[in-house]
Amino acid sequence: MKSNSIQYVFGPVPSRRLGRSLGIDLVPFKTCSYDCIYCQLGRTTCKTIVRKEWAPLDLVLMDIEKKLDTNPDYITLSGSGEPTLFSRIGELIAHIRRLTNIPIAVLTNGSLLWQKEVRDPLLQADLVIPSLDAGDEIMFQAVNRPHHEITHETMLTGIIEFRQEFRGQLWLEIFVLAGHTAVESELLKLKRCAERIRPDRVQLNTVTRPPAEYFADSVSRARLEQIAAIFDPPAEVIADYRKIYERKEFVTNRKDILNLLERRPCSVDDIVNGLGMNRHETLKHMEELIKENLVVHSFINGKLFYKTHNQFLLSSNACEKTTV
Repeated sequence: MKSNSIQYVFGPVPSRRLGRSLGIDLVPFKTCSYDCIYCQLGRTTCKTIVRKEWAPLDLVLMDIEKKLDTNPDYITLSGSGEPTLFSRIGELIAHIRRLTNIPIAVLTNGSLLWQKEVRDPLLQADLVIPSLDAGDEIMFQAVNRPHHEITHETMLTGIIEFRQEFRGQLWLEIFVLAGHTAVESELLKLKRCAERIRPDRVQLNTVTRPPAEYFADSVSRARLEQIAAIFDPPAEVIADYRKIYERKEFVTNRKDILNLLERRPCSVDDIVNGLGMNRHETLKHMEELIKENLVVHSFINGKLFYKTHNQFLLSSNACEKTTV
């Protein structure tokens, strides 16, 4: 008998780029090859390049089958860490193809694309969105804080090679940080890197939720629009995603709220629009969760965000002895 619990799939959740996205979590919380200063999930607790079956493939597929009737716009391999660390990602994509024709997206930091065994499975996806946050080694170390075996040139060469092989859409996300990459000299380096990659789109992002480090500062939308014009063709500033939830009602409860907050900090607006809840009902839930010490809150740019207490406990034993 199949369990009714769903552990590895979440959503559909609102995505600024992908509409209603059904997220697939393939690694334990904050298992990643980077420890980015801006990460909305907090600091990396298991920094590794070890690829293995972090989650049982058969259970992941069972969870996906249970959620297919939610009719998402994309099935997205992303979640709480770097999805390409999941060694059976190629088999997973092939199985999803047999289940549905819903397009498959992969959100990756791009750090492991220099490995052929990582590139080849992703060729089956419809859309791959790697990140590029630095134009040289110095800024790469400052912003992404990568695993010691990954250099900027190694990462960049891997993305370029994947672009040459991939027949789907490749969108390059550049995360811009005030005091780091929002200055002219660094932006020109990023532009030159993007020109080497030749993505279908360049998309600009910045800090909008509480970052891992207090010194990871956001850039205003007006400044992002200016920066977008530097690229040829101009980059996109990722738009507000909330209107997609006008299309369908979402029914939820406290468990769904916690499931969402365990994966990313959210404002009340994010919860209301993302899960289709009444605002007053949401505020009551949040008050109760705070009183029960299940949720904490913090401010960024004067806006209140919530996250769970146990976010950083979920993977306390996940790394085991695999970190190298």
